[in-house]
Amino acid sequence: MRILGIESSCDETAAAVVEDGRFILSNVIASSVKEHQAFGGVVPEIASRQHLISMIPVLDEAISGCGGLDAVDAIAVTAGPGLVGSLLVGLMTAKTLAWITGKPLVGVHHLEAHLQSAFVGWPDRPPPDPEYPQLALLVSGGHTLLFHVTAPRQRTLLGASRDDAVGEAYDKAAKILGLGYPGGRIIDELAAGGDLKRYPLPVGLRHSPDLDTSFSGLKTALSQLVARLGDETIDRDLAHICAGFQHAVVTALIEKMEKALGQVPVRQIVIAGGVAANSRLREACTDLAARHGLSCILPPRSLCTDNAAMVAAAGMLAVEAGEFSGLELNAFASSTLSRRGGNLSLCPQ
Repeated sequence: MRILGIESSCDETAAAVVEDGRFILSNVIASSVKEHQAFGGVVPEIASRQHLISMIPVLDEAISGCGGLDAVDAIAVTAGPGLVGSLLVGLMTAKTLAWITGKPLVGVHHLEAHLQSAFVGWPDRPPPDPEYPQLALLVSGGHTLLFHVTAPRQRTLLGASRDDAVGEAYDKAAKILGLGYPGGRIIDELAAGGDLKRYPLPVGLRHSPDLDTSFSGLKTALSQLVARLGDETIDRDLAHICAGFQHAVVTALIEKMEKALGQVPVRQIVIAGGVAANSRLREACTDLAARHGLSCILPPRSLCTDNAAMVAAAGMLAVEAGEFSGLELNAFASSTLSRRGGNLSLCPQ
């Protein structure tokens, strides 16, 4: 079965065709990050306008090499969470296509899609098979979530950030250091050449008995360090400062994951989300899994960012469960997926 996926939750306009929820036949992404750089973050109105500009060309490219819409069996689209104006562009596109073609429509939860990104690949590079139970870390610009996954779409939230998400912390750190937006990739690259012990920074909630994380204190500590050092020292030691910041972030995540491994049964460690592209986090998760005799599944970096292949993969799960959407499907900005005791169905509103 071929699923057409459409994604427009934030600043990436994406469309993809995925076969059997696993094999990517096409995956096209148009990012509007350059349009947002001058503002130091995503501007919702600009994002919506760029989706309007990019959606049809992206869609045409995604389906042109896969037999067109006639070769598609169902249409999956991100319904939320995200920027409502941006989501509506993708939703209206998907609903129009479903109405015109009579193809089934499925609404997809953006975070659910990220959790599937580690298990999609290309026909010549087959994806790994999921093994349950899993310890899944979802880290992005808006979320830091640690799940115990016992089956597809069956999970318990073990921990979450009490304040800043990891990606948000990186962006704020980059702003403090004058590095521009987005901050994650820049800090990761600079940290590779730095001494992580030169400027040690605090690890949030290190001694807390729960599995939550916190990064607002780290941001404050970085701001105080920058004020104390002065411009000349910062310029000279920028790589070391970035290394210290990144070490504190990754240590906070890994320590909570290690603690979780002592509390729940796990066969596989999975990371997903935009920050899953971070080189130090990927190394640390691989080492953690090796120490505990577990497999570690890392999505390709191209599938860490928002993309439509993961949406199609999540859509396949909905199709298999018979969970189809009507043309009344609407966008939602937030959901209960990341709240303890919340509704963990595919597309809660």
